[in-house]
Order: sequence, then C-alpha cells, then structure tokens
Amino acid sequence: MILVILAILVWCLGWWLNSRLANSPASKTRAVQLLVPAIFGITVLLVWELLVRGLEVSLVILPAPSVIAERFMASLPILWEDFAQTILKGALGGYVIGCGAAFLTAILVDRSDFLRRGLLPVGNFVAALPIVGTAPILVMWFGFDWQSKAAVVVVMVFFPMLVNTVAGLRETSAMQRDLMQTYAATYWQSFFKLRLPAALPFVFNGLKISTTLALIGAIVAEFFGSPTVGMGFRISTSVGQLALDMVWAEIVVAALAGSAFYGLVALIEKSFTFWHPSQRG
Repeated sequence: MILVILAILVWCLGWWLNSRLANSPASKTRAVQLLVPAIFGITVLLVWELLVRGLEVSLVILPAPSVIAERFMASLPILWEDFAQTILKGALGGYVIGCGAAFLTAILVDRSDFLRRGLLPVGNFVAALPIVGTAPILVMWFGFDWQSKAAVVVVMVFFPMLVNTVAGLRETSAMQRDLMQTYAATYWQSFFKLRLPAALPFVFNGLKISTTLALIGAIVAEFFGSPTVGMGFRISTSVGQLALDMVWAEIVVAALAGSAFYGLVALIEKSFTFWHPSQRG
C-alpha cells in the first residue's frame, strides 16, 4: 500500500513540475521542450514500477520496467539479431523499394490522366486491405526469409507514398506553371525547378508515414512464417512461453528503432524544406 501511495505522489509531483515548466517564460526554449517529455517519461516509468511492485502484479500480466531492463541487457545478442533481421533487412529493404517505386510511379501518374484516374482509386482499395490478409499470401509467394517481409512492407508503403507525392506534384498553381511555360521550360526543367520543390513537404509526409507502416508490416508479417530469428517471431514464441519480459524487450527495441527512423527522416526533411512555413519557429 505504501508503494501505491508513493506512486500517486510521484505522479502528482511530475504533473506539477511539468505544469510549471510548460507555463514558465522559458517554455519556448529548446532545453525545456526536451525536458518536459523526459520528465513525463520518467514519471510514467516510476509510477509503473511502483504500482506493479505495490499491487504485486504477476509477471505474466505486466512486468516491471526494472525486469524488462534486466531482460533487455541480458538478451542484447538476441535482440541485435532480431533487429538486423526485421528492421535492417525486412523493414528498411521494403521501405526503400516501396517508397522509391512509389515516387517514380507518381511521376508517371502526374504525366498521365489515364493513370491518375485509374491507378489512384485502385491504390485506395489496396491500401485498405488488412495486413493479416495480404501477409500470409506474400509469405507463401516469397518464402519465409526477410524477402517476404520486405514484400509486405512494399505493399504497405507504396500507395500512401504514391498518393502524397501525386498530391505534392499538383500543389503548384496554374499561374506558376504558365509562368514556366512562358520561359520555354521543358517538363523536366519545370519539374526540378518548380514542382519537385513544392512537392517536397508532401513527399516527406509520405516518407514519415511510411516509417511506421514499414516497422509494423515487417513485424506482423513474421507472425505468419519466419526463420528462427526476427522480432515478430520472438514476440510470437515468447508469448507462447509466457516470457512477457522478452516480449516487452522486443517492444522497446521496436519503439527505439521506430523513433530513430522517424526522427532521421524528419531531420532530413528539415534540411531540405527549411523554407516551408511548417519548419519555421
């Protein structure tokens, strides 16, 4: 009971401290903007630890953060092999192929009314298909290794990237396009000088959305067939063994990888679209 009361006090203290920081004159500074989520995360972990210990929650239901951290450190070689198999091979490979193919297809769609009217509706239909329906089929087609996981990722990221890129390429106004024509600019000159720069915010929006989809697709696809390595395989087998601490260790790896992947794309976006209003302030 003491630990439960302590957890409530820690939560109240963290809430009070974050409220003070968020409403302080220095709230706009970079240091405070980083400190507020850090305090919130630490508060959640402390409350989680205290409640699980105080209420004597079973390891099968919810392990404490300290138990997860212990398992994480003890299983680093296994977690690295799973990370390399799922993220570096399946997710990243499918991400590059899917987004690259979608970008090239978007250029073709932009130049063809037939493709724009015919392909995009089909894309919306395919994007709505559940991964649990497409993943087993692609695993049967491409085998049980990382190639089938990359194929699932390609299907998941292709159409969101395509739709965003096509929308970006059509962002320029008719007056801007007419001005390029008065300069006798060719399609590719107009594309690189006008339309592609205007489309970059949309392109990076598609890339950022696809980072999450790629990670989810690669992990879920491993539930339907995988060699004896991979994050999805490890999660599935650990659940069957009631090793929930290992499941949470894999979730931590996925969260860290997803955050780093998204952050890298956002950092690249900022360097390419520094002129856009969304990057100011």
